[in-house]
Amino acid sequence: MKAGLMSVAALFALPAFGQWTITTPGIPRLANGKPNLSAPAPRTSDGKPDLTGIWQAGRAGAAGQYGYDYNVAQDLPPGAVTPWAQSVRQQRVQNFRKDSPLSHCMPVSVPFLNFRGLSRIVQTPGLIVILYESPNSPHRTIFMDGRELPKDPDPTWLGYSVGHWEGDDLVINSIGFNDQGWLDVGGNPQTESLRLTERFRRPDFGHLQLEVTFDDPKTFTKPFTLRMVKPYVADTEIFEDVCENERDRGHLIGGFKVAPEVLAKYAGTYELPGRDVVVEISGDKLIVRDNAHPRDQLFVANSETEFQSSVSEVAIAFVKDAQGAVTQYTRTGEGKDEKAVRKSGAAQR
Repeated sequence: MKAGLMSVAALFALPAFGQWTITTPGIPRLANGKPNLSAPAPRTSDGKPDLTGIWQAGRAGAAGQYGYDYNVAQDLPPGAVTPWAQSVRQQRVQNFRKDSPLSHCMPVSVPFLNFRGLSRIVQTPGLIVILYESPNSPHRTIFMDGRELPKDPDPTWLGYSVGHWEGDDLVINSIGFNDQGWLDVGGNPQTESLRLTERFRRPDFGHLQLEVTFDDPKTFTKPFTLRMVKPYVADTEIFEDVCENERDRGHLIGGFKVAPEVLAKYAGTYELPGRDVVVEISGDKLIVRDNAHPRDQLFVANSETEFQSSVSEVAIAFVKDAQGAVTQYTRTGEGKDEKAVRKSGAAQR
């Protein structure tokens, strides 16, 4: 992988800090001293569920390999993302996401924060604050004092949020987002028409259920809901995460432009042990349809023969014979190399 590409990939890495190991006071424990995650959920003095604590986002999605932090639309059916939003995301992917908010050391979005890393909830009757272990340690304020959302808000990265209780569910409604945020690492666009509804429920001590409903007619053809269970993280603290990527932005590279006639030579069927893989060309994009790796479909050119997955660090490199005909490609990633031999499709020179 080229050095510039590795630099871009580093922008999206999870924080690699060593946690501050402590003993969290006042939590239920088993005989061996470990937290009792199945104990009853605590309640505040006014009888509401107490969501206070540190919570870990986990991978979620149909395949489970890549999380919603990479692509909130990964489980949606065809046609669920508007043509405009598809075009924006594909252009960002083609440019190796070099203009992501992360590369500018800016917040990404509320969905990104919900679906990645550690967060701490601090709960009071009139105000809830959520702190995130994410670039530049952003925080959100959720007003619980009965106020309404602003009628004409100045757009911000993380919007404006008000909350209320529906039984044991904390419901948070948010509006007023800017159009500079990305809903995920992959580049699905956030717009000023976005409305988010988050529903939190703590069924027991150790688990926090989260539902996030997206409503944005500019990006999605209809509202949809994503779900995740966050486990409680005891005996640790969250750290500040100060972004320093901005000083290196000038070294980040965009996508490599491959001539259409060259790109067309890669189309065809390739054979791997136990399966066939179809390589298609759509405009200036390389699409790899591999049932063993359904998420790695859209690949971005790093050179005339080397391509990078839009959602992972998997790469493929096409090989030509002495006459210039494409004969195979090598898939590199996830700790192994796979050789795919060309099976059909005119071997163009």
